[in-house]
Amino acid sequence: MCRSIKTLRPPVTPEVTEEDVRAAALQYVRKVSGFRAPAAHNREVFDHAVAAVAAATQELLDGLQVRGSTTHQHHQHHHQY
Repeated sequence: MCRSIKTLRPPVTPEVTEEDVRAAALQYVRKVSGFRAPAAHNREVFDHAVAAVAAATQELLDGLQVRGSTTHQHHQHHHQY
């Protein structure tokens, strides 16, 4: 299934899960690489790219300050994707 990447910040998406972040990263890597699923010889670099994009996405979301939001707190997440 090919999904569009959705907005992952409040208030658009109030509860963002690790699965949401990973799904967005996977869609990004699929789009950029042109592969829905990599061949065996590209699996490692593909998976590494998904993990790196997911980590960068989480860092971005953690650092965003949304106007009008009283619930923003800066968190340090160290997730494995």
